[in-house]
Amino acid sequence: MTPTIKCVITDDEPIARKGLQGYIDKIDFLELAGVCEDAIQLNSLLKQQPVDLLFLDIEMPYVTGIDFLKNTPQAPKVIFTTAYEQYAIRGYELDVLDYLLKPISFERFLKAANKAYDYFAGAAGSQDNYLFIKTDNKLEKVNLHELLFVEAMENYVALYTADKKLITHSTLKALQEKLPGGLFIQPHKSYLVNMQCIQSIEGNILHIGGRYQIPISKYQKDEVMEKIVNNKLLRK
Repeated sequence: MTPTIKCVITDDEPIARKGLQGYIDKIDFLELAGVCEDAIQLNSLLKQQPVDLLFLDIEMPYVTGIDFLKNTPQAPKVIFTTAYEQYAIRGYELDVLDYLLKPISFERFLKAANKAYDYFAGAAGSQDNYLFIKTDNKLEKVNLHELLFVEAMENYVALYTADKKLITHSTLKALQEKLPGGLFIQPHKSYLVNMQCIQSIEGNILHIGGRYQIPISKYQKDEVMEKIVNNKLLRK
């Protein structure tokens, strides 16, 4: 079954917005959910409806596409669209799906759209209760029910189980996309936590696995507590 990808165009140039809209209309698995002139409009739109994919310009007034993405932790997946080639490396550092250099041909746009299709089809079809992590020049299997939490370490992440710590080259955001959202929460910008492994909550601290203490950001405490209570996964 073909996944329908709800997408939004954000670009301060009317011609660019019109061109992308015409391309989207030609692709059956893309559904245009909105068109924005800048990141401020986009921010408002994302608070009103769920979106899968952003076609996001970089050079825009008020807030650039890069700054918007850096400051929106739960942003949808992004395909950057820009006239400036020098931003390509920054884009991939932010784990975007693709980077389209203006003027954008339909052939190149289709390639990016197909990349998005493959990404979302893979995410929708993945029911695995494990993942493989590249560490120490080998792939190591990690069962998700054994994964206590994940910690960000600059350009790496550390995965903790009851008996080992695995370090792999990844961003926390990239790894989060491989984990089931109903099981893992992000109580702090540097951590992902398996809710089934939370043993107690004391103030702004989660006690994990009998020996680990994970902080809860004051800005996320209400959301974290609601998820824990609603999912009823807190150990008694």
